[in-house]
Formats: sequence, C-alpha cells, structure tokens
Amino acid sequence: MRMNAARAALLREMGLTPLWRPREAPPLQVRTAAVPQEKAKPANAPEKPANAAPRRAAPELVRLVREQAPAPAPQTAPAAPQADAQEIAARAARIAQLDWDALEAEIHACRACGLCKERRQAVPGVGDRAADWLFVGEGPGQAEDERGEPFVGRSGQLLDKMLAAIGLRRGEDVYIANAVKCRPPYNRTPEEGEIALCRPFLARQIALIQPRLIVALGRPAVLSLLGENLPIRANRKQFFPPARVLGNIAPMLISYHPSYLLRNELEKARAWEDLCLAAERMAKEKGKH
Repeated sequence: MRMNAARAALLREMGLTPLWRPREAPPLQVRTAAVPQEKAKPANAPEKPANAAPRRAAPELVRLVREQAPAPAPQTAPAAPQADAQEIAARAARIAQLDWDALEAEIHACRACGLCKERRQAVPGVGDRAADWLFVGEGPGQAEDERGEPFVGRSGQLLDKMLAAIGLRRGEDVYIANAVKCRPPYNRTPEEGEIALCRPFLARQIALIQPRLIVALGRPAVLSLLGENLPIRANRKQFFPPARVLGNIAPMLISYHPSYLLRNELEKARAWEDLCLAAERMAKEKGKH
C-alpha cells in the first residue's frame, strides 16, 4: 500500500510516524550495593553454639492454640442462577429470525444477564447495514452507554483514525458492533457467560450484514466470534476461515482493541500491520466478484 501525504498525516495522529524506529537503550548503570557492617557483640556475650536448633513452642501450648482458634469461614460464592438449556436454545432460534428493527428492539429490551441492571441503555451497533467490513469490539464503556453508540470515547476516536488510515470511514461500508451490548460495571471485561448470552445478537447481525471480512478487536470479541479464548499476539496476522467464525459467512482477522493501544503505545505498529493485511485481503475478496 503506497503512502501518500494524507495517510502519513493520519499515521502521525495514530502515533505511528516514524514507524518501527528502534529506541536507543540507556547506558547501563551498575551500582555497587553497600555491604552491611556486622554488629559488634559485647565482650561478655555468650557465643551461640553453631548447631543450636531454633526454639519451638511447647507441644501442649500449640495444641491449646489450635483447639481455641476459630474455624475459617468456608469460601463459597453465591450460586448464580442457571438458565435452562432449552430456554437458551429457543431464545437463540427466535433471535435468528428477527429483522433489523425487531433485533434492535430485542437488544434494548434484553434482560438475559445482570448487565441490564446498571446500564443506561443497550448499544446494538452502528454503521452500514450492508457493509463489507465488520469490526467487533468488547462492550460499551461509559461514553457509549450515555450515547447509545459503540466506540465514541477515546478508543473510538483512535478507531476512527485507524479506519481513515486505510481509506475507511465510520458508517460507509463499515459496521461496528460489540461482543456484549450493555456496559459492564466499571468498564470491566465482559465475562464468558455474558458473552455467551449476547452471542445470538451478534450472530444475527452477521447474518443480516453479510460482511466480506470481520476484524475482531480484543479477546472478548475473539471469544464471541470463535468460541475460543485465544491470546491476541500469538494469533494475529492470520485469517480464520468462515467455517470457524460465528455465522460461517466471512473470514476473520484478530487485532488489538483501541483501548489497549491507548495504554500500550508500542503496539500501534502491530495494529497498523494488521490493518494493512486486512485491506489487502479485502481487495482480494472484492476482486473475486
């Protein structure tokens, strides 16, 4: 992909210019630790025998202490309510038949897991409903919960710059969704059970959009789309075939979530590699038709 002035400016905003320039390591400074001085002993202090054993508490005293100590409280977590398997299957089958308007209404009314208790509103997704590109993140944050749109905070601003760097714009041939549609408390990572209960919504979105390529941003997105909790670094730069991806419709590429990139600036170069690889694959997919 040739670099032009506009793309170079966008890359500078992403913090990727100059790319892959190695930093000079600071000179190694060796510090000599001070040797502690041995305390002087009084002249008349008795010498401790070299083979003297440490003093032990009397067996009777140990037994009394153990008998009188309170028993530790059992470490048991409150049992979470288990949804009936048949009910879950029936719910997924019903969601798989919904059109766009009914699907979004179902997402807004969802009470399948505890995330509904503290949300302001559910966040279904945003963008072109017939897009070639589908980007899937983790879950709404505070800004997304307030506005009802995914990726509108600082991570969303970075995602927009990343899209622009490969010639894309939000809402134009791009749809953006999340693995879970409600904000986890304190912006924590969604749990596996929450992701599983929200998975039928994402599956139906994929079926309605019919994307050519899916980009999973972060491990919760990977878990939702593949059903496997895979590490990002070890599984990026490869395309998972449609047969392994939720919906069996499009290949999928794994990359870092923008919020992770905001905390780990050095990983932006790898994210740029992933975007370039995805753009090349999309060009090939469009060339087939």
